[in-house]
Amino acid sequence: MTSDLLLIAAAITLCLALRSYRHPAIHRLGTFGLLFGTSFLIGWRLLGSIALGVGLAATWLLIPWIEILTRARKLRLPMKRELRHRTAPAAESFPNLQDLTEDVENAGFEYVDDLGWEHDDHYQFYRLFYEPGSRTEAAVCLVEQGNLAFFYIAITSRAASGETYLTWNYPFSYGLELDPSLHLHRAATGADFEAILNEHTSFLAREQIGMDAIAPQTPEALGDLLESDMRRQIEHNLACGVLKRDGTHLIRYSARGLLFLWLQFLRDLVRFS
Repeated sequence: MTSDLLLIAAAITLCLALRSYRHPAIHRLGTFGLLFGTSFLIGWRLLGSIALGVGLAATWLLIPWIEILTRARKLRLPMKRELRHRTAPAAESFPNLQDLTEDVENAGFEYVDDLGWEHDDHYQFYRLFYEPGSRTEAAVCLVEQGNLAFFYIAITSRAASGETYLTWNYPFSYGLELDPSLHLHRAATGADFEAILNEHTSFLAREQIGMDAIAPQTPEALGDLLESDMRRQIEHNLACGVLKRDGTHLIRYSARGLLFLWLQFLRDLVRFS
């Protein structure tokens, strides 16, 4: 028993040491060792069964199914999400809003409107901006889902061909499949607006999208464009089977959609490790 405990302690120490490295591959190896390796050793060496070790290690992959089956499976959201003018959230709900607004405006963007939609315990808020010189849209977004709340920044350029180029720092893997006309670049989660804007410029350059390919927009139309983006995203996920209708006006995740959510969790496990 003592030797088994020493073996597990040594494994934990090794994993913590690996996590101290800056190299992402070595850091992730340390994370996976802590989660899966030590769980396996506890089942094998302390409980005396390789099968138990495998089962304990696999538990980390099955934990998200608790949330998926108890919350996501019961989730019902409106098919049509109408964006309406909203009063900005109180400072207690979104303390970063004013600072983020100043960052966007200091970069040359003009404030357009505050919009949002809500359903039951779901609420989404968008503060929209536009920079006519580069024909670029920007949005500061707040998402509230029950007890979970987070914000992100999105920068969008729309090509005259109908393709959309989006750079954002959305903190999680997105819960829907992306529409084929949407080209997404994920910026670093903690990046500030200037850094995200620079990444968006580099993203367009890599995609060989010049200024002449970007369609100009009128600020008054940005809300309609955002609403159209959401509608197209939902229609795509209905068509590919991630979502299914629940009555006339509501949608929910299909069995394929619940599996998709689990795979997105695994992606986040790798990305955040």
